[in-house]
Amino acid sequence: MPDDVAAPVAWLPVTARDLSRIVVAVDGTSGSGKSSTCRGVAARMGLRYLDTGAMFRAMTWWLLREGVDVRDAAAVAARVGEPMLVTGTDPSGSTITVDGIDVAAAIRTDEVTGSVSPVSTVPEVRARLLQMQREIIGEGGIVVEGRDIGSVVWPQAEVKVFITADPAARAVRRAQEEGGSDLDATERSLRERDRIDSGRATAPLVMADGAIHLDTTAYTLDEVIDLLVGWAGQVQEPAS
Repeated sequence: MPDDVAAPVAWLPVTARDLSRIVVAVDGTSGSGKSSTCRGVAARMGLRYLDTGAMFRAMTWWLLREGVDVRDAAAVAARVGEPMLVTGTDPSGSTITVDGIDVAAAIRTDEVTGSVSPVSTVPEVRARLLQMQREIIGEGGIVVEGRDIGSVVWPQAEVKVFITADPAARAVRRAQEEGGSDLDATERSLRERDRIDSGRATAPLVMADGAIHLDTTAYTLDEVIDLLVGWAGQVQEPAS
């Protein structure tokens, strides 16, 4: 583990009551390890898990199926209220459906990946999904990943972490996930996604006030999970 980040406190199991309202908000760049980290933290701590990025992908999948031009913001805004999205919160097997159709695999296709950024910049999309995300978070007990969780969705989260990694390392991770994609093309795609996410007018990708910045380049997945679990373990129970 790198020397510039404090080791986590010794983890001691806590009671369900201690965790009943905690929210761990994890934001960061594409390919930095957010999903694997958040699932691992949620499973370790017995919390729910929410992948907000999957919700944007599901909306994108539906728009593409409906033949909507995803680069036409007005056309996207006009249809955003139509699909019914339902997302599960089990870290061992998160699920997501659109109008009753299981789209967990379909939202990971190249077509959706290449179209989700313009959809995510549409304010009406973000407003609808923001409401859904806050309803799912509810009274807490959840690890939430995305790009604006600590800054917009749930700024009152007890633990806020901003995860990044070197673009080259992120490209290798993403290429491995996708079965050997072209590294140069993958890195270019990730950099473009960063540019769009950071430059959008509504809820841009930024590190939230009070968030811990963690560059995961030199870490193993288990080390990153240990750090977040340790930080969460230091949080006092929220006042009633």
